[in-house]
Amino acid sequence: MKIKTITANAIVAALYVAMGLLVAPIAFGAIQFRLPEIFNHLIVFNKKYFWGIIVGVFVTNLFFSSLGWYDLVFGVGQSILSLLITIGLSKFVKSTIWRMVLNTIVFTVTMAIIAFELVLVFELPFFYTWLTCAIGELVIMGIGIPLMYWIDQKVHFNKLIEK
Repeated sequence: MKIKTITANAIVAALYVAMGLLVAPIAFGAIQFRLPEIFNHLIVFNKKYFWGIIVGVFVTNLFFSSLGWYDLVFGVGQSILSLLITIGLSKFVKSTIWRMVLNTIVFTVTMAIIAFELVLVFELPFFYTWLTCAIGELVIMGIGIPLMYWIDQKVHFNKLIEK
């Protein structure tokens, strides 16, 4: 990896963690509004943002989640799986906005993994927990679509990292 790519990923990870700290009280329960999840959309612009997102999720879960190793396994695992699915499916979708819509759907559906985690830890009802987690993810990532698209028009995410 080149310095430019490492630096860009370090900044993404740091921003994810900083935003995670700000919203920690509403980011880890059955109803989640984890604002830094909008960074998941960076994968649409360049798959090399993968490591910055994953490190951000890992560090945020490590230091701010009360769920301990569960959140490191399930939370990071859900992010890895969702990002890889989006990378794979994005090859078939040319429009940036539609790739972000696809990414939002993938992350929303895979919140079943987080719901399963919460069922294990808190013995919550699975489908209700999936619904509440999925709604939070859908709202945050849905808001992230126009926001990240607009930011990209100004800073050009793809140029901030090697191709």
